Amino acid sequence: MRDPVRWHRTLFLSDLHLGALGSRADLILSFLRANRAETYVLVGDILDLWQPLLPHWTEDAQQVLQHLRARQESGAVIHYLRGNHDPDPACAPADKRLDVEAVDALIHQGKDKRRYLVLHGDVVDARFVRSHVMTRLGSRIDHVLRRLDRALSRLRRGTPPEARSTIEAVLAGVNAMLYRGRQHERRLIAMARAQGADGVICGHFHLAGLHDRHGMIYANCGDWLDSMTALAEAEDGSLHLVSGRAVRADLGQARPALDAERLA
Repeated sequence: MRDPVRWHRTLFLSDLHLGALGSRADLILSFLRANRAETYVLVGDILDLWQPLLPHWTEDAQQVLQHLRARQESGAVIHYLRGNHDPDPACAPADKRLDVEAVDALIHQGKDKRRYLVLHGDVVDARFVRSHVMTRLGSRIDHVLRRLDRALSRLRRGTPPEARSTIEAVLAGVNAMLYRGRQHERRLIAMARAQGADGVICGHFHLAGLHDRHGMIYANCGDWLDSMTALAEAEDGSLHLVSGRAVRADLGQARPALDAERLA
């Protein structure tokens, strides 16, 4: 018997990278079917369609968009924030387009009246890192490595699906090293403070997190290439990270766990 659907006031998801080789659209779809919300905030890098020579659009990726469209038709609200990999949604092919205007940032007010600055997060990267050239180069390197990883996967038969491969671990380790000083967190907190918000919600860095170590709430949704997490707001306004790794362990069961830090 399938587990009951978990309901949330708001779901924040970022870095789905639908269209990229590393995107786990199958897990995203299972997660969305098991977790529903009144409001969905897509915090950037939802579509990764700029690579016409390296397309990787799957039926699961299309079903993710179909699910979100169906939720919108059922009365759910969807907000779409631009990421550094996103095309303008208005310029995406019609079948890969959501009926929602893209914005750079927004203020989300929780049920507990706390106000959060929500943005993708790439704005605090160094200028050369934010350049289109570096974004494209990084994506191509990631694509090649993941293509190699798929070839090597034939040698790893019997490995649990939730286990990271060596290449996945290397990519995650390099990413964590790039942001080891966590200066990006402090810069984003400073931006939220300047706008009179109580905290910041972002994506981009592929490092899921939820804490108040900088004097305000910092929340990163994580991603769906490695951490497989989303940020959820409960009916009382509290925030918590929701894991999709249990879905990865058993797609048939689709049992996401509330396994992370929680802020009331």
